[in-house]
Amino acid sequence: MPSHKLITPVTTSSSRSFDPDLKLVASTASCASLLAFLYYFQRSEILLYGDAVAHINIARRVFDSQTPGLLQLGTVWLPLPHLLMIPLLLSDWMWRTGIGGSIPSMIAYVLGVAGIFRLTRSLLEGHEPTRQGARAGGWLAALAYGVNPNLIYLQTTAMTEPIYLALFVWAAAYFAEFLRFSTPESMDIARARRVLYRSAFCVVGAELSRYDGWFLGVLMGIIMLILTARRWSNRAFRVSGAKFMIGIAAAPLLWFAYNAAVYGNPLEFANGPYSAKAIEQRTAQPGYPAHPGAGNVVTGASFFLKSAQLNMADGNWGRIWIVIALLGSWAGRKSKARLVFLLLWLPVAFYGLSIAYSGVPLFVPTWWPFTWYNLRYGLQLLPLFAVSVGLIGAAVLSMPEPSRAGRVGALIPRFGIALVLIVIAVSCFSVWKSQPLCFKEAWVNSRTKLSLESSLAKTVAAFPTNARYLMYIGDHVGVFQQAGIPLRQVINEGNHRPWKKPADPDGLWERALADPSAHVDFVIAYEGDAVDQSVNRTALSLFQEIHTSGQPRARIYTVHAGLNQSR
Repeated sequence: MPSHKLITPVTTSSSRSFDPDLKLVASTASCASLLAFLYYFQRSEILLYGDAVAHINIARRVFDSQTPGLLQLGTVWLPLPHLLMIPLLLSDWMWRTGIGGSIPSMIAYVLGVAGIFRLTRSLLEGHEPTRQGARAGGWLAALAYGVNPNLIYLQTTAMTEPIYLALFVWAAAYFAEFLRFSTPESMDIARARRVLYRSAFCVVGAELSRYDGWFLGVLMGIIMLILTARRWSNRAFRVSGAKFMIGIAAAPLLWFAYNAAVYGNPLEFANGPYSAKAIEQRTAQPGYPAHPGAGNVVTGASFFLKSAQLNMADGNWGRIWIVIALLGSWAGRKSKARLVFLLLWLPVAFYGLSIAYSGVPLFVPTWWPFTWYNLRYGLQLLPLFAVSVGLIGAAVLSMPEPSRAGRVGALIPRFGIALVLIVIAVSCFSVWKSQPLCFKEAWVNSRTKLSLESSLAKTVAAFPTNARYLMYIGDHVGVFQQAGIPLRQVINEGNHRPWKKPADPDGLWERALADPSAHVDFVIAYEGDAVDQSVNRTALSLFQEIHTSGQPRARIYTVHAGLNQSR
């Protein structure tokens, strides 16, 4: 029977209750976050992403709707980012401006930068030869992560990537510490259990933010299962491992149960009418692949890796970051927490499979069809790149004295760190010079949509303050956000009871479509949408038609004759 005697590990900087380095990293990141937000906010560019507008209004609908409640969270997008926004969106000003959606992303950015620092330092402190370079390596990693122009833009928006990345990074950081403190030579069960449970908490948060987190949970569960089996005789380790695995399995099971109870289909988010797979099937042209990489994991992974490169540097210069990731993984191979690198490489497998089999398209401007779409997914490899830079820098600083003897040899660490800093600086400069691709993607894909929504918002803003509307808001909810019209004045597809299939004859949405004059004052229909196809036009009079190039024609109908159309 192996001994369970605890051996107190060497005290490291990551174990201090007060960590001045971590505090300084977070303070610096906070300043960068705020400055970036002010820059993009004053340029009215934090709501360029249609998904950002949708996230804000999903959260708003939970309390501002004809049928308020948690069912307004829907099914395709996971709920945590929306739940975090709700308290902020109680303010009409924060809703209209989008600030209520930006704040959680900005906080997540700061936490992510701090988490990268802690993760990298922990990996380096867990290996004796690199321990002396742990602090510098952590700073290099935090710098590479925090100055990335694409992440800096995304953290000013209501997109889910910054929140997921922060949770992912801290899950990996705590798991790395667990692996260090649970080795036989430095066993500290109490401390290992504490960081393991913190890791589980972050994994659950990641699982409730993006589906990437489900892959993360599966891999961490497998690793934990193997570790637990190897140390089965250690009861404390066995119990902690079981609790960890049960905890991280709870979030996906809860989402399955929610979908089964509300929609009658536990996989509604994956194969329902609003899923990525269903959208792909509706838009695909017969005889042509739905998108590059469909049905081919290798091609899908190639597109993902290309997007990751382009998120790091312009043109082909991004390839150097793949080399850095490989070198960093090699440098970390002897760390006690080397299994963490499996987590950092995990996005390649997840997005390769998602592009191939889940209807998830990803377009890069340098490959056919030469456009921008979902390029931000490449940021999921940013933690790997950042940690790798830190490990390479620390390895240079920790070179044995004999290998750098003499005057020239003594300068090797300085040259090495300078080279790393130059790579980071040149990469960032190249991205800023050509504009961050995440910003460009949002701008290119939103120009015509924003133009249409702005035209409609100006029109409806002139209508009576208490006017009621019927509109499908899945694509253009920004109309009411811009006009400052509460969503409780809009009957929309979210006012349908989803467990009633295929239709809900007694539901508010269906009743308003059948008899708009009994429920609303205005009807807004976009060519081909649910209102355009199903509304009863008997009592409708066309008030205005708005056409914007590249967008469906919008028609505004009045319901009640003689309605005063001025405030």
